[in-house]
Amino acid sequence: MSIFYSGISALLIFWHSVWDTLLGAPEFLSTDWSWVLGIVFLVVTVRVALLPLYVRQYRSQLAMQRLQPEIRELQQKHKGDAMTLGAAVSALYKREGVSPYASFVPLLLQIPVFLALFHVLRHLRPAITDPATQTLYGWTATQFHDASHALLLGAPLASSFSSGGVTMIVAAVLIAAMVTTTFLTTRLSMANSGPTDDPTQLLIRRLMTYGIPLSLLVSGVIFPVGVLLYWTTQNVFALGQQAWLIRRHPPVKAPAPAD
Repeated sequence: MSIFYSGISALLIFWHSVWDTLLGAPEFLSTDWSWVLGIVFLVVTVRVALLPLYVRQYRSQLAMQRLQPEIRELQQKHKGDAMTLGAAVSALYKREGVSPYASFVPLLLQIPVFLALFHVLRHLRPAITDPATQTLYGWTATQFHDASHALLLGAPLASSFSSGGVTMIVAAVLIAAMVTTTFLTTRLSMANSGPTDDPTQLLIRRLMTYGIPLSLLVSGVIFPVGVLLYWTTQNVFALGQQAWLIRRHPPVKAPAPAD
């Protein structure tokens, strides 16, 4: 994972230097805005880089919806013969150029980014004074000192909910924002997955819509403030991206029930 730690550090340092140059190291409302904006634009960089994959994912999702009637016909035709059904469905996907796994690619690519940011922000602790440790992943001692003392509304970016005081308040607000935006993003994604009467699919959708936000409500207390900011910003970006994709490529409508 060292390559990811170094990559995330390089992006964060780059965007910090950009905003530091443009804004002159602004510090008001007990916030180091060049570091905060560095995290925000780290999100923008990652999301823009992955945008072609998200577009492909969404188009694949629409194609999967369009193929549902044919898949149901195959299920009826090969009922009780799982091997033949699997081969027939795979042939259908291949013919239409659709992959049922396309939706997982952007998520899988984001996991190392999130883990790397989590590690880097946990690493930026003021208690670390060893120069060799401070300069891991491409940081200079000065950059490490500045980042490890950077604040968001008085809360250190590397601290978490358990730190108490103002950090607890800022972290609680960000956790609430993270959970809410995750719920909205997941619900919108599930709503655009197309209609289904499969009990298993319905259960999976409910678990994802409500389970993921609830799990973040619990795990959010250990996330550094900077990670909470990253996740919330990413969700806001994702909501805007989904709205844009839906406007350009409306989802498949459910067929009208037969009389």
